[in-house]
Amino acid sequence: MLRLIWTSLLTLSITTPCLAAEWYDETLYPEWRQTVRIDEILIQEKTELQDLTIFENSRLGRVLGLDGVVQTTQADEYVYHEMMVHVPLISHGHAEQVLIIGGGDGGILREVIRHKKVKKVVMVEIDGSVVDLSKKYLPTLSNGAFSDPRLELVITDGAKFVKETEERFDVIICDSTDPIGPGAVLFTQEFYGDCKNILKKDGIFVNQNGVPFLQPSEIKDTYQRRRPFFQDVGFYIAAIPSYFGGFLAMGWATDNTSYRNLTTQEIQERLQGIEGELKYYNAEIHSASFALPNFIKKQFLTEQK
Repeated sequence: MLRLIWTSLLTLSITTPCLAAEWYDETLYPEWRQTVRIDEILIQEKTELQDLTIFENSRLGRVLGLDGVVQTTQADEYVYHEMMVHVPLISHGHAEQVLIIGGGDGGILREVIRHKKVKKVVMVEIDGSVVDLSKKYLPTLSNGAFSDPRLELVITDGAKFVKETEERFDVIICDSTDPIGPGAVLFTQEFYGDCKNILKKDGIFVNQNGVPFLQPSEIKDTYQRRRPFFQDVGFYIAAIPSYFGGFLAMGWATDNTSYRNLTTQEIQERLQGIEGELKYYNAEIHSASFALPNFIKKQFLTEQK
């Protein structure tokens, strides 16, 4: 009888994102879970596309969750946002037009506009509620970036936008959710081909590519689907505490194979074009992030043969 009662409680906690308004129970993996204590719920709303929750946690600060999955936290968001932005923009060296797909919380945008050479940023977010509620409840993430005159904010489907736009970009940053729900279309071969078509010569595409230890199929699928369009397809990594399971992989795709050969001195010189101080990213981290552990390499190396 005790075992039956315990099994029922365990099942309830796995399938319910918020248990008794005390814990946010992440439901991304069926065999492994993360729970984050809710000190105070700031907003809990079902938008047109997804379930959104923003709550306070004493260690992580304000936490944004979508459909039962932690998206970002005030405490460690800088690792993700700095790596997603500065690795491609510093590698490119003279990016003026940048496209952000997703990123409704504003963290990616905040880092992009720190680059003095950037003249225009187009941000395409499918769910306008994420933008509005993040401005209200997570203002430190965007830090006023939504008011930058270089920004053009478009509320629409990112996959539809890249297929139809006539604009061309130096760098595309895809800050999507995992390949489930609204984010699934942003991991397809068709989407990658459309992104290649709107990149300028020597342009760079990067995206969030999951935690390889727990999501190994994402590495394999991404490499296979992206390889027909780009000369240099690979990944770089960063450890982000609230994305449990080890390193987060970030997808990398470009036709310019020289970008990976930047010296530390070249990177240091280009860093002068970024306004303000960086909390995580530096020249050494830039180069080291492309060094992948063997278990990650093996997850997609077979696709290269």
